[in-house]
Amino acid sequence: MPTADTLLATVERYAATVTARDAGAYAALFTPEAVQVDPYPTAPNIGRDAIRDFMQLSIDGCETMLFEVTEVHPVADRAALAFHITLDLEGGAVMHIRGIEVFTVTEDGLISAVDAYWGDRDVTFD
Repeated sequence: MPTADTLLATVERYAATVTARDAGAYAALFTPEAVQVDPYPTAPNIGRDAIRDFMQLSIDGCETMLFEVTEVHPVADRAALAFHITLDLEGGAVMHIRGIEVFTVTEDGLISAVDAYWGDRDVTFD
């Protein structure tokens, strides 16, 4: 079972990697067979290749990406976090997504599962 410090470090790495917009580094945060549902209840991305492809699509759709963690609750092998992601889109629009993600984390700090909870009401534009 991971420690609370491991969970917090995993969340910090996740936020930094999303902000850095590196799909390969993002996929490396996950176990080889990880399952990602983003947003719930869409079809899951299963395995690092599918997770990397998901992230690359997100990267391709924006100029910049800022992932901010506003709260973290580490418990046992899970970390529940509130987030605010800001995306500068091509053409000048700015998209904001606020939501919750729940990670399942291995003892070595890799994410084996993540469910993201956000919907249309959580998306705004500047």
